[in-house]
Amino acid sequence: MTLNYDAEQLLPIEQVFRDPVHDYIHIQHQLILDLIDTREFQRLRRIKQLGTSSFTFHGAEHSRFTHSLGVYEITRRICDKFARNYPEKKSGDGGWDDSERLVVLCAALLHDIGHGPYSHTFERIFKTDHEAITVEIILSHETEINKLLKAVASDFPAKVASVIQKTYPNPQVVQLISSQIDADRMDYLLRDAYFTGVNYGTFDLTRILRVIRPYSEGIAFQISGMHAVEDYIVSRYQMYMQIYFHPVSRSMEVILDHLLKRAKELYEDPEMHLHFQTDLLIPFFNQTATLEDYLKLDDGVLGTYFTLWREEKDAILSDLATRFLDRKPFKSVHFVDKQDQPILEKLTTLIQEAGYDTDYYTAVNNSYDLPYDFYRPNQLTNRTQIELMYPDGSFVELSKASEIVSSLAGKMRGDERFYFPKEFSKPKTMKEITLFEPIYQEFKQYIKNDAIIQPTKILEE
Repeated sequence: MTLNYDAEQLLPIEQVFRDPVHDYIHIQHQLILDLIDTREFQRLRRIKQLGTSSFTFHGAEHSRFTHSLGVYEITRRICDKFARNYPEKKSGDGGWDDSERLVVLCAALLHDIGHGPYSHTFERIFKTDHEAITVEIILSHETEINKLLKAVASDFPAKVASVIQKTYPNPQVVQLISSQIDADRMDYLLRDAYFTGVNYGTFDLTRILRVIRPYSEGIAFQISGMHAVEDYIVSRYQMYMQIYFHPVSRSMEVILDHLLKRAKELYEDPEMHLHFQTDLLIPFFNQTATLEDYLKLDDGVLGTYFTLWREEKDAILSDLATRFLDRKPFKSVHFVDKQDQPILEKLTTLIQEAGYDTDYYTAVNNSYDLPYDFYRPNQLTNRTQIELMYPDGSFVELSKASEIVSSLAGKMRGDERFYFPKEFSKPKTMKEITLFEPIYQEFKQYIKNDAIIQPTKILEE
């Protein structure tokens, strides 16, 4: 089908989406409206933004769709401010070239188009890559998105894809979508804070949009707005520590990981077989999945399979499906370093003695994040550091101007946890008490206050 409209044309009257975070999402281009209406973009309505976090924070039911609209809206506002306050007057002067508006708006809208159901867990099991799939959706001649983008120009899909791949020649465009303070991060912090019901992720977006500005190497922030940027960094740190790395959310992710792994193992074993049909997952079990196969999946599809797997004859698959659907998280304890390894091995042995397959009922899970980083010559890869601009046009890197950010910069934050069945550490029913009592008494001596401890007798052994 050949599109016969001017893809850069503005709508006669802008359309809006009501949004709890940004009030209104303003749609001004016909192309943006048409991209939102595509099959590929509408699929994002059926994929949760925070995956298993909704098991911990019940309000976190928002979707990749709402987040993508939010990233678009922040980017649109920045473009408006750049065009009004910092327009390019001559080539190379560091000002904003508003002819870049459409490519950056499309990249903002489509940056998460390749995410699948429970994205990061799914990727680990089936070796997919949402960023690579995002690019494939944009470039594939089979997608509705590609057909729309080609209506702008034959090379326009490649331009949008290159922004997401961080190879687009204009660093201002790339940094608006992908940097240590970009439209993507600004939206998900505010949106995730709102839907999880916490205040950790809130920061002064209005002030940040007031002080953001383009320059020849990308984007910077006026020094007068340093405290707003500082607040953003701290908010991001708090969201990772309190929300994204929450032990219960990670527990449900561990169960999901083991559930999908078990299903894959059963499918591949000719003697075990899955009783219920899982047609939409077969290409992923076989590692023959196409883009079309991928686009058929969403949270609802996996949820339907999990419901069927409750009735599977395989006890492990049935139990894991039930634990996931009924929110029966594993328990976890924090451990410090390799000195705890002998105790981890002992705990695993005790769990195995109680009759559990430790491949599916234990896990070591680590979650770490770098709240902020700066350029270091000895590193192979570096994040784009945040630059503050003085009134005279000179720059200072954020952590050199802010003691708060300096205390967080360059340091990985997070923890490592050992997961095991909750009922194992806290037996409730008479059957559990009878089964676990001797093992439980030994097990609990290694754990205190949510952490592994070093009993004297272990040291003696």
